[in-house]
Amino acid sequence: MSRVPIAATVGILGFLLYVGLAVALADAVPRHWAWQALYFLAAGLAWVWPALRLILWAARK
Repeated sequence: MSRVPIAATVGILGFLLYVGLAVALADAVPRHWAWQALYFLAAGLAWVWPALRLILWAARK
């Protein structure tokens, strides 16, 4: 079985879980613009490393 369908399924499900968690945790961030900017910057970039690892795994032979 090819790794691509597995990676696509895991990636989509993982991303949906990640978005749900990020949105749920956003309620705990203080309402000050600086805290919110830091949180959303971190939350917006935190998915890149796991997604890159998943893509590299799927592309391996």
